[in-house]
Amino acid sequence: MPYVEKTTKKDLLINGVWVEAKEYKPLFSPYSGEIIAEIPYATEQETDLAIQAAYNAKKVMSKLPAFKRAEILENLVQLLKDRADEAAEIIALEASKPITTAKGEVSRTIETYKFAAEEAKRIHGETLSLDAASGGVNRLAYTVKEPLGVIGAITPFNFPMNLVAHKVGPAIASGNTIVLKPASQTPLSAFFIAELLQEAGLPAGALNVVSGSGSIVGDKIVKDDRINMITFTGSPSVGIAIRNKAGLKRATLELGSNAAVIIDKDVNVDKIISRCVEGSFSFQGQVCISLQRIYIQEELYDEFTEKFVKEAKKLKIGNPLDPETNISALITPKDVERSLNWIHEAVSTGAKIATGGTAEGNILLPTVILDADENMKVSCQEVFAPIVLINKVKSVEEAIQRVNDSRYGLQAGIYTNNVQTALDAIDELYVGGVMINDIPTFRVDNMPYGGVKESGNGREGLKYAVEEMTELKLVVWNRN
Repeated sequence: MPYVEKTTKKDLLINGVWVEAKEYKPLFSPYSGEIIAEIPYATEQETDLAIQAAYNAKKVMSKLPAFKRAEILENLVQLLKDRADEAAEIIALEASKPITTAKGEVSRTIETYKFAAEEAKRIHGETLSLDAASGGVNRLAYTVKEPLGVIGAITPFNFPMNLVAHKVGPAIASGNTIVLKPASQTPLSAFFIAELLQEAGLPAGALNVVSGSGSIVGDKIVKDDRINMITFTGSPSVGIAIRNKAGLKRATLELGSNAAVIIDKDVNVDKIISRCVEGSFSFQGQVCISLQRIYIQEELYDEFTEKFVKEAKKLKIGNPLDPETNISALITPKDVERSLNWIHEAVSTGAKIATGGTAEGNILLPTVILDADENMKVSCQEVFAPIVLINKVKSVEEAIQRVNDSRYGLQAGIYTNNVQTALDAIDELYVGGVMINDIPTFRVDNMPYGGVKESGNGREGLKYAVEEMTELKLVVWNRN
């Protein structure tokens, strides 16, 4: 029986109409290599039409009352609940995300749009006391928040439904229009959500979906003066290029990471093993805050390593549509090749493979590396694969220094029973988020999410994304 039972053909969504593109390309399953769908690859001219549609719909969306914007998002929530299993299967097919994990993503996506609906009803400014200044006596001042206009959203493959939600949800909530370029490998999730939003009552032109090449579609979105903001999740190299091309546009950039956890010597290892394994290998490690580096005090190193490796070996590899599967194919064969090259580089300089280190087809086996040099790619770059390093340290202070010795700073975690140690770690870790007694992979969708250094700038999380997508306007009444 074939892995893919049927293929589908998708069109571009421009101004509320599904438009046939001039060019289509096959979309292949990362797991089986079979063709899943025929995907439109937009030209610059087609992208221009999408941008113009969003630009023309700006006034309609900005005048849409808050209750109506919330109602559209609430309708979407219900539609997505009704078709949650179908949504999860789409993610599993196009991304090879194990179906159980894909169902978790759909549940999070539903929550994300619920949060967006709620935020639509609480966008407000503040009253200012101008008489705090001698020249401000008898003047009334307040601020209002207005939509920026057109949001250019460029999304990645690893959370093809929920990371679209983190851009589309707050954009709709705040009265903006959107031009969305989904990742080339995972556009089906975006088209699916677009169909549901049409059914939910979103005005024509408010959301336009143009799949295709980053150098054509992405560049057009980034450079076009009708776009008021870019929200991007992806690699640092692409994010830096976007920042250089975007001019004065506002930009939220969620970029790379090589997230770490610190384990203090007073921790009960048995209580954290399964959580650390989950953080390291969930969705094949293709998560921005996947646990890549573990720094554990030498007193616990041997016990932790033995138990961690034993647990990692229990993970089941295979078909992403099998509910028992924990690990499936990486997103492309090139990523398998790159990962193996990085593993071999580490081994050539003295690192040891405790488990894994090989591939079966496009599936890289869960890999645990010991004694890796800090300058090896598996340590200092973002692996985005089921690879984790366990490192022995003499103190928490040493671990903090090694966590901070990185180009990235998205999130970090620390397990400790000492309050003072936790507070010191909060002060000293140079990252966007510190998780106390948890892995850095923790995220719920209403929290502020973003990093420092090459992990990007700006914050996602619905309330915080709305702030990024609105402009503050000051109003002053002279009562003199």
